[in-house]
Amino acid sequence: MRKTLIAALGVAVLSGAPFTFAAGMDDMVGKWKWTDFTIDVSKCADNPSGAGLCAKVTAGPKNVGMEMIRSKLEAQGDAFVGKIAHPLNGEIYNTKLKLTNADTWTMDGCTDANVCAKGDFARIK
Repeated sequence: MRKTLIAALGVAVLSGAPFTFAAGMDDMVGKWKWTDFTIDVSKCADNPSGAGLCAKVTAGPKNVGMEMIRSKLEAQGDAFVGKIAHPLNGEIYNTKLKLTNADTWTMDGCTDANVCAKGDFARIK
């Protein structure tokens, strides 16, 4: 059985089959860039949402100091869903977050008023 699994993995690698990056919430921890904003994500216990993570706007044209995560983030397939404040205007979006690779998170969501936004957050090295 082990040889079969190793052979199958080798075939997938050689064939160029896409791999799914299994992301956890710990993979969000770090410093991220979106347009003119810098977001610091850290583990924390003091976020009132109970998310276990804090995502603070640390630099940008507006809302510096704002906490972006406004609800507990729930795993849904290979993504997380929850309420996230937009760094530019502070509006709350029902958002799906997905790690597309080790250095990029894609966020896609809409407000309750059906205003939608999407963006990629790039890890700052």
